[in-house]
Amino acid sequence: MTITQPDLSVFETLESEVRSYCRGWPTVFDRAQGSRMFDEDGHEYLDFFAGAGSLNYGHNNPVLKRALIDYLERDGVTHGLDMSTTAKRAFLESFQNLILRPRDLPYKVMFPGPTGTNAVESALKLARKVKGRESIVSFTNAFHGMSLGSLAVTGNAFKRAGAGIPLVHGTPMPFDHYLDDSMPDFLWFERLLEDQGSGLNKPAAVIVETVQGEGGINVARAEWLRSLADLCRRQDMLLIVDDIQMGCGRTGAFFSFEEAGIVPDIVTVSKSISGYGLPMSLCLFKPELDVWEPGEHNGTFRGNNPAFVTAAAALETYWADGSAMEKQTQARGEQIEQALVAIADENGDAIAEYRGRGLVWGIEFRDKPRAGAIAKRAFELGLLIETSGPESEVVKLLPALTITAEELDEGLRTLARAVRETA
Repeated sequence: MTITQPDLSVFETLESEVRSYCRGWPTVFDRAQGSRMFDEDGHEYLDFFAGAGSLNYGHNNPVLKRALIDYLERDGVTHGLDMSTTAKRAFLESFQNLILRPRDLPYKVMFPGPTGTNAVESALKLARKVKGRESIVSFTNAFHGMSLGSLAVTGNAFKRAGAGIPLVHGTPMPFDHYLDDSMPDFLWFERLLEDQGSGLNKPAAVIVETVQGEGGINVARAEWLRSLADLCRRQDMLLIVDDIQMGCGRTGAFFSFEEAGIVPDIVTVSKSISGYGLPMSLCLFKPELDVWEPGEHNGTFRGNNPAFVTAAAALETYWADGSAMEKQTQARGEQIEQALVAIADENGDAIAEYRGRGLVWGIEFRDKPRAGAIAKRAFELGLLIETSGPESEVVKLLPALTITAEELDEGLRTLARAVRETA
């Protein structure tokens, strides 16, 4: 692909230095549809990024777009705080009938604000309010958001340093496989809880990702998650599952914890819940935890009605027929795994490991900077991929759930070429 030098002057002179994704993809995007993005010069890119997991149903999904246009054209309410609206009612009814009831999940639904970190902050606040304790346990390499409460339970040193103040009331524990299975699961954690001299304050809750996306595509085993849920029950701690990136079908089932057969006390959902990339998040919790006073936690943009419209349309379109979407995601995941086996065979010891579930996969390289070089070369070849992990050593694959088998194969061939050409 020949790429002409785009005019980036206004971004470079006016926009803050904090910008990041645009540095890896130095072009000006103009339009997008499905799993394809196009820059202003007409160059085409296959998207294995999907808005960092916010576009599980692809760019400008035609069914969701039609629902949104129809709603806007009839002057439907766009901003409603937490007022009752027809759009919110339609979403709540669809979510209850298509997601919660079929899974026998009893959750109340809270709209805490537009982003994932809003959902995490509300979950932490609620857990502390219910239990009357301050401490929260998180896990090594966790990522839960960029606001202060979320950063306190995030592992990445670079992101934590941005807070500028001490991050308190959070304690990290080893994630699954972090200690290379050298000791029984949760031995250290449980010993600290039971030892009055350990210095660990009794936690209100434990927050966990079933697959750590930003942390390097670290996949927790189902039995590890079940053991964690059991520990939380025995030690009177609430279990919070952060399903912001891995929920909404990313790992196969609608919720990523379904495979483990657990029912968390609190679940945070965002990113693809709107289906269209519109800001929206949920905090779900068991009814007995609904101890909020009216207005005790609020936010101006928690009533994004266009997001309710596209969210309801996504549920009705992709989740009304039971397991079809889940089976398709699992099949696409197997397609990715087969391609990664071939890439690993071709590159030998250069690859430390590949891992994933459903349609989230990562390839970890022993030469850590190589992952960034591969992402750069993939962009030049017309493929959008990002890196993750504490040292950006993992190439991360996050295509839309609606990607076709042919598009997926095309992208995987491009990835293999990028790996080969950076050897």
